[in-house]
Amino acid sequence: MTKTITNLIIVVLAVVQATLIFTIALITVPLPEIAQQFSLGATELLLLQVAYGLPFSGLLLFGGRLADRFGGRRLLTIGLLLFAAASLGAALAPGYTALTAMRFAQGVAGALVAPAAIAALRSLVPGEAEFGRAMATWGGVSVLGAIAGFVASGVVTTWLSWRWMFAVPLAVAAVGLVALPRLLPDTAAAHAGAPAPGAGGARRPRLDLGGAVLALLGISLASYGLTASNGHAWGATTVWLPLAIGVALLLCFLLVERRVADPLLPPAFLAQPCRAVGLAGMMAAAAGSLLLEYVLSLYLQDVHGWTGLGVAGGFLPFAVVLLAANVLAARLVGRFGAARTMTGGLLLSGAGMGLLAAIGRETGYLAGILPGSVLLAGGLSLVFSGAAVLSTANVPPHQAGLAGGVMNTAMELGPTVGFALLMTVAATQAEAVRGYAWAFGAAALAYLAIALVVLALGQPRASSHRKVECRRA
Repeated sequence: MTKTITNLIIVVLAVVQATLIFTIALITVPLPEIAQQFSLGATELLLLQVAYGLPFSGLLLFGGRLADRFGGRRLLTIGLLLFAAASLGAALAPGYTALTAMRFAQGVAGALVAPAAIAALRSLVPGEAEFGRAMATWGGVSVLGAIAGFVASGVVTTWLSWRWMFAVPLAVAAVGLVALPRLLPDTAAAHAGAPAPGAGGARRPRLDLGGAVLALLGISLASYGLTASNGHAWGATTVWLPLAIGVALLLCFLLVERRVADPLLPPAFLAQPCRAVGLAGMMAAAAGSLLLEYVLSLYLQDVHGWTGLGVAGGFLPFAVVLLAANVLAARLVGRFGAARTMTGGLLLSGAGMGLLAAIGRETGYLAGILPGSVLLAGGLSLVFSGAAVLSTANVPPHQAGLAGGVMNTAMELGPTVGFALLMTVAATQAEAVRGYAWAFGAAALAYLAIALVVLALGQPRASSHRKVECRRA
């Protein structure tokens, strides 16, 4: 396979990954229009809002194990077929029930595709240095997808219809189905003989179905409770009950994983310092990205009277800086290491959040909003790139799907947990804009704290040119 074809496949895989995150945000702006068209209440709107994210985040670990067992190419093909069918179904949905079901199916498909893409990338780029360089670029792709989904939803909804938003995931899935199965190597045979964790021979590992069910239910229920906290008090039954049950199920999941012979998530996989640091950075960056999108969208529309199209335009500088910084981030990771790059990104993001914490009702866009959001964009890109390298450092090929599943789970749980906590901080203030300022300030302090923790851990080295000090699971 020539280098040109390899690079082309990497680009297609990266676009697929970006589209999975794009699909989360694609109905953000048109939600009020959808609610009016289908006469939805608050509960129905919440279910529609989380219908994609809950199965996506809950099944990523299982999807990772499926990719490791059956091969990235095979699972990628199945996942893209389901993703394309669900996207078409969502675009043509005659009512609320059908649309919610199709969004759920999209989430299931995404949970198959995301880890399979990482497994396919690992088989395509077997060298540790080359894989590190690919992951450094890969890291910023997801947040670009999120911002693109937010911006595009405002534009497309204004000029066409929310239904046309589903044309993007449908088209990307179609391109992936045409190109990837023919070009990617089949790793199923190689993975079939991979040793089970802790096994001395080449026994094929069993699928941990019990762990998969516990992870799905635990993550989904806890995420639903945290999402519901944005519109209800923490004491509301719709918040604390699913949250409590979800946390209890996740504790059971951790206990089960310590006892089964072939765990869905080997405990040693998360016990490595460099991986833990990378996953923490991934969660923090994803939470910050959602906070900016949500708060500034409300602020610009409610306080300054901007239209949805205007808000989409207001985020264009953020998207441009993200794209430019993503190119630079890969070089910085190669020169200074992933942990140092991530730490610098956390400090830069904290500075951006600090500037946004000065927001008030009279704050203008150019002087008050743009500087902080641009700093935040540059910082988040560095964090995502460094965190992606650290999260997948020294992962053997037969665990590449697992690494992809864990990394994407962190990317999904970060906004859910972090956003709920930050909006709780905002709710302590009676005036909405003052609450936004407090949320930005709390995020700035959180970024600073995580950066200090990384420094205290001694900067675990992981880059595209240096050996990663992270033992294999």
